[in-house]
Amino acid sequence: MQATLIAIQQYCSVHEIESNFVDSLADEGLIAITVVEGNSFVSEEQLQDLELYTRWYHEMGVNTAGIDVIRHLLDRIRHMQMEISHLRARLHLYEGL
Repeated sequence: MQATLIAIQQYCSVHEIESNFVDSLADEGLIAITVVEGNSFVSEEQLQDLELYTRWYHEMGVNTAGIDVIRHLLDRIRHMQMEISHLRARLHLYEGL
């Protein structure tokens, strides 16, 4: 199955941002850009993240380095929440003995 690609130029036009913003996200390693016949695309799987980063940038004025920090911290929070849930489950198991 072939992944659906969204043209970066079209995405930027719709969201009223400059394409160098998307390029800087790629430089930070936040998204991957696919180049086909000289045109840049982003996969549909990354669209949700790209829209989130665009909102942070456009509405809140967060630069790409800040976006990377926020994403990293949110990933750590999710990981810690999963670990807490796992530890609570283990605690309930031992409390039941």
